Amino acid sequence: MANLLYLVHRLPYPPNKGDKVRSYHLLKHLTAGHRVFLGTFVDDPHDEAYVETVRKLCPDLHVARINPRLAKLRSLSALVSREPLSLGYYRDAGLQAWVNQTLAQHAIDATVVFSSVMAQYVQALPGVTRPPMLVDFVDVDSAKWTQYASSHRWPLSWLYRREGERLCAFERAVAARSEKSFFVTENEVAMFQKMAPECVDSVVALSNGVDTDYFSPDPARPSPFAARCVQPAQIPVVFTGAMDYWPNVDAVTWFARDILPHLRRSWPQVRFYIVGRSPPPSVLSLASESVVVTGTVPDVRPYLQHAAVVVAPLRVARGLQNKILEAMAMGRPVVASHTCAQAINAGREEMVCASGVHGFVRELDALMKSPARAAAMGQAARLRVLQSYSWAAHLGGIDRYLNAGQPEREAL
Repeated sequence: MANLLYLVHRLPYPPNKGDKVRSYHLLKHLTAGHRVFLGTFVDDPHDEAYVETVRKLCPDLHVARINPRLAKLRSLSALVSREPLSLGYYRDAGLQAWVNQTLAQHAIDATVVFSSVMAQYVQALPGVTRPPMLVDFVDVDSAKWTQYASSHRWPLSWLYRREGERLCAFERAVAARSEKSFFVTENEVAMFQKMAPECVDSVVALSNGVDTDYFSPDPARPSPFAARCVQPAQIPVVFTGAMDYWPNVDAVTWFARDILPHLRRSWPQVRFYIVGRSPPPSVLSLASESVVVTGTVPDVRPYLQHAAVVVAPLRVARGLQNKILEAMAMGRPVVASHTCAQAINAGREEMVCASGVHGFVRELDALMKSPARAAAMGQAARLRVLQSYSWAAHLGGIDRYLNAGQPEREAL
């Protein structure tokens, strides 16, 4: 058993959005065999109710609070320096004091950093007091900011491009001082290795997984669409995801405005369900006879299980999307954009890749014309997830690096 310091930028519970799903399962994996000291943030008032749940899983817990408005203002101070704004947003003196105290009072064998911005709490410590650091970057965040820049007008385009450049420099510095750096997919690994050739040998993939016991079809699970059904023959097409995440906003807006009208010319029964918490006004305004915006739902599984098709038309986000794996685990056919589909080890009989408006319309039309093919694809999709996307199998890849400092401590 090792003593581990685990730093996460957002309370890893409830696992209701992509990064929290991964950080939660990583926490469960770490606590199963080690003593974990968890330092994290609460940035959503709704998450306060779950702090004690996390404490039961990990008693050595320190939670710092973020006021998003104040944090954004604080991060702007980075404009007069060469720092990325993201570091100022997640900078907290209380958390830094807790990290320093934990390192001073306990023999920490390794630090596990989830999201590069949390590396600032150990990055500047003297080497003599800094335990080996493992960093789960998840995705190349700097590349996301650069991609955002191309989708926005000035001054946001300038600000996002600057953040991409500054964060890239920080990511490289963090990876250079890490024992190992992890990304979700091989594509993200290759991208980062190209950006940081000096780190090529210390960067590896650590894939996501799915809780297939939780995300599994249940014949007794009622449909959430029946009460909303205006036309008995409605065809529910579903998107799931946190709607305070801009790539998700862009995806549903594009689908509702550009793809859905074409699809409804042949299939007027289609209704597009946008299922996810915190939809902004721009998403709420999409609601119509053919578009339903649910907001927060107590359980996303009924929406997935009873969907005719699940769509993931993301144009900005890359990497392996949990929302796709969850839909596949629920036995549903999925039509995803090329950038998302290529991250998943699945054949065309298990998931469909589409590009552009007409590509999505063509693939959705083909599935609706062949319910038997759609059903077979859903069954094949669940089998693929069962075979290839176990959390335990993937997260086990970090285990070999966790005891680096333990033999020396035990020998004393």
